[in-house]
Amino acid sequence: MIYIGKNRECFFDTHLIDEEKNTAEHRIHHPVRKGVVMCHDAPWEGNGSDYHNFIYDNGVWRMYYLGWWYGYGKDVGIRLCYAESKDGIHWEKPNLGLCEFNGSKNNNILLDETCFGDQMDNLAVFVDENPVCEPDKKYKAVGSTLRENEVRCLTAFYSPDGLHWEKGNVITDKGAFDSLNVAFWDTVSKKYRCYFRGFHANTKTTPKALSTEKETRDIRYIESEDFVHWSEPLLLNYGDGEDVPLYTNVVQQYYRAPQILVGFPSRYICRPEWNGSFDELCGKDARLERMKDKPRYGLTLTDCVFMASRDGINFQRQDEAFIRPEPEEPYGWVYGTAYPARGMIETPGDLPGQDPEISMYVFENHWADKPADFVRYTIRCDGFMSMHAGAKEKLVATKPFIFDGSEMRINFETSARGYLYITLTAEDGSKIESCETFGNSINRLVRFDKDIAAFSGKSVTMTVRMRDADLYAIQFQ
Repeated sequence: MIYIGKNRECFFDTHLIDEEKNTAEHRIHHPVRKGVVMCHDAPWEGNGSDYHNFIYDNGVWRMYYLGWWYGYGKDVGIRLCYAESKDGIHWEKPNLGLCEFNGSKNNNILLDETCFGDQMDNLAVFVDENPVCEPDKKYKAVGSTLRENEVRCLTAFYSPDGLHWEKGNVITDKGAFDSLNVAFWDTVSKKYRCYFRGFHANTKTTPKALSTEKETRDIRYIESEDFVHWSEPLLLNYGDGEDVPLYTNVVQQYYRAPQILVGFPSRYICRPEWNGSFDELCGKDARLERMKDKPRYGLTLTDCVFMASRDGINFQRQDEAFIRPEPEEPYGWVYGTAYPARGMIETPGDLPGQDPEISMYVFENHWADKPADFVRYTIRCDGFMSMHAGAKEKLVATKPFIFDGSEMRINFETSARGYLYITLTAEDGSKIESCETFGNSINRLVRFDKDIAAFSGKSVTMTVRMRDADLYAIQFQ
């Protein structure tokens, strides 16, 4: 029996779905590019500026990212930089006065490679919501560092204010870590979770077109009760999914339904050799130039997929891309395309009175001859996946569940012709049925023929007859 209480339940997976009775399609949706919100054009930033992650703190979105250049004779080293926004649309780079660059501290640099002397890289920050967290360690981060024996490891960093950092304990050295590795306090399971990049040997299910190397990039998981003692790393499980190379992961609790973990891993596709399509693809000359360093720098393309989990280890991953490369232009379709930032910001819709949307972000112009851009995308709240019906009526059928509340709200959309009819059925066969429901809202009250409070706390199943419609989430209140 599944207890959902008053939780919002999103259809990111088949957790609630009775797959034997269900006829609706489980469909992935895609965010829409809105435009550049910040350019990494400071001398200490550049075309390699990446691995953005942000936190909400005291009314401000605080963002951390790397500033650096690749090639073109502009090696400035790797720096951890900082920006702020009050609305997720307008971003500022404050003068922090912490690190010197070219003789001046008038910059937004938090840390550089001289701060700890061990090639610090890839920091991901979070505010620790553990109630027993020490005040001087309220802000935590994980980052890649290099030990004296040249072994790369994942290291903890601590800060009382999110600006001044101290290096802490080694978390693990059993991984690759050359990615945005993430950690956070799970407010539902009451433990620290950490996801980082590793390698495993290619398997029989690794298509040659997806990985031409002997090892496949993967995502590993560890957990801890105190952020000091960690479990042994586990490889994430995707069921029957392809053994496809994955680079970043940006796993996080979904803020509107924190019992669900979501991830947006970048998918690493390295073609075995140059072919005619590369001749026609945008950026040919720059691609050939990068191949002089390493062939894979020109043969690799990346995109982004979506995955969700209830336990943090077993993920239902969609192998259809969540973010595809945009239409071809001189600086797109490269190794580094569609790497999403970690975090989501709820922003207003384009028109007055519209429901809010979720803003997500990627960087563009990776390794180009100009600075990287920070680009905003938007998607419907809860809109990553839906139960979908086209022109013909389909049925959403659920497993038995228990809810609490006296009303039901849904996130859904239909065409003018489309509709939903929702039926709740108790174990004794009694039913409550909705009227025809149509429209497009993230929080629509469903009208029933009887008071649904009579079913609160009891085992029920839900069926939804729908046509030309998408159902994204349900919630009882």
